[in-house]
Amino acid sequence: MSTENGISRREFCAAAGLALAGAPRPKAKSVIQIWMWGGPAHLDTFDPKPEAGADYCGPLTNPIPTNVDGIRIGELLPLLAKQAGKYSILRSMTHGVNAHETASYMVQTGRMSGGRDVFPSVGAVVALFKGAEYKGLIPPYIVLTEPQGRFSESGFLGSRYKPFATGGDPAQARFAVEGVIAPGISDQRQQARRDYLRKLNTLERALPGNLQLAAFEQTGNQAYDLILGDAGKVFDLSQETAELRDRYGRNTFGQSCLVARRLVERGAPYVTINYKGWDTHKQHFQTMRRRLPEMDKGMSALFDDLSQRGLLESTIVWWSGEFGRTPRVMWEAPWNGGRNHYGKVFSALVAGGGFKGGQVVGASDAKGEEVRDRPVYPADLIAAIYELLGIDPAAKLPHPTGLAASVTPSAAEGVTLGGRLKEIL
Repeated sequence: MSTENGISRREFCAAAGLALAGAPRPKAKSVIQIWMWGGPAHLDTFDPKPEAGADYCGPLTNPIPTNVDGIRIGELLPLLAKQAGKYSILRSMTHGVNAHETASYMVQTGRMSGGRDVFPSVGAVVALFKGAEYKGLIPPYIVLTEPQGRFSESGFLGSRYKPFATGGDPAQARFAVEGVIAPGISDQRQQARRDYLRKLNTLERALPGNLQLAAFEQTGNQAYDLILGDAGKVFDLSQETAELRDRYGRNTFGQSCLVARRLVERGAPYVTINYKGWDTHKQHFQTMRRRLPEMDKGMSALFDDLSQRGLLESTIVWWSGEFGRTPRVMWEAPWNGGRNHYGKVFSALVAGGGFKGGQVVGASDAKGEEVRDRPVYPADLIAAIYELLGIDPAAKLPHPTGLAASVTPSAAEGVTLGGRLKEIL
């Protein structure tokens, strides 16, 4: 018997059994991935270089000390500076890829593009290995609010492991989650529709005990539980206080962070916040003055809220884009102070779920142009996330044609690795 993507149930169970047999003991239950769609500038966020001069740091010349001695971050992130003890910064991320699609694929799978197979992203792998433990009606892999669109998130695992993209905007008066909230239709009207459908359902009364009809009824009940029951209320931000919503920021990103907290509180294994707006080829610093305070407010509130609720120790927060941006500012027309794509060196941030806080791993050179110390490759970081979730990084993935495929790549596959992130594990 096969699953919808061609993987047999026997192969799936064998893979799961192998994973359990070699799996480390889990410290984390969930992941909130803040995906910086387009690529954030490392010099303006978590790897400032004021000594490099205006051609590199532009007008952002005053990085600020954090609450951890010796760590400075960008001047537009004062709230996150107060929370540095909760997170660690990887300042030597590298892969050398400068195209959005191929870089996104590498950061989210750990593998170079162009091979025989399209491998699944971290979210799909977590849904595969952790989904059975999760009992919610909402799928285990959720994206707020739209898919990244750069690659197939589920890869060869197939459509069953694609993320549930909510659509809508959590900053609106009502978060119109696709398939849960129908715009313009009240809950009362939805309930009336359901009652009317039940009255029309004479077939089920005529054929009591029919297994196919019973399965259809169960599916319908689950759908309506999402729409009208407790399951769908996870997206209802009116249940939160106005003060807390204000702390996150009354914008799409801030309210997405709040929804993500509510989802992991309900046990969702993997939530991606697809945070667009970082592909700043032109007028970069004008955009940073708008976007970085928004990011600062939403992320710092998320760290604080998770910590206060006792969720940070079981929730990994992973902040990264597909690459960084050129350290040297492009002042000339038509860029007018822009930054281009840059995969040679960039930053990532991790917190919670067993990751140590208050650490810096690796370093870039004086101008942020090269890795100076301790290169970290996407596969290294992905393996660390899997380890904390209790997924063996060497576990086998069920391949639809039976080919050998592992959760993370090995050096034998031609992927460059920097080694286990023992500094923060």
